[in-house]
Amino acid sequence: MSVLKTYGDDVYSFHPSKTWRLSGNRLQGMIDGKEAAAQAATLALSTERFLYDIFSYDYGVELADLIGKDHEYVQADFRRRIEEALGEDDRITGISNYQIKFDGEVATVHFTVNTIFGDFDTERSVTLG
Repeated sequence: MSVLKTYGDDVYSFHPSKTWRLSGNRLQGMIDGKEAAAQAATLALSTERFLYDIFSYDYGVELADLIGKDHEYVQADFRRRIEEALGEDDRITGISNYQIKFDGEVATVHFTVNTIFGDFDTERSVTLG
């Protein structure tokens, strides 16, 4: 079970996504809806999967093993890894407008995260060398 799951399989019950707003090292009030989903996506994409014992094995994204890979491999696999990481959150329905750019040894992806609350744009970078 993912630490992100906030909605159960029971279609007759609604589980709110209300959570704490994180700002640096501080909690600053509560957030819900699209803002909470955006924060959850940012945290999942900033956490290397399998690295921290505190998180379940289905939380985070696998990017560390992309280091040293060629651009063609990264281009082919980066989207799948992002979709797999974000797919663990029931609020997120997919990604769209995916674009990847390489600047030397840095791969940066820009994409839109589609949620049940609305869409938002985000990006993630990884240094390959």
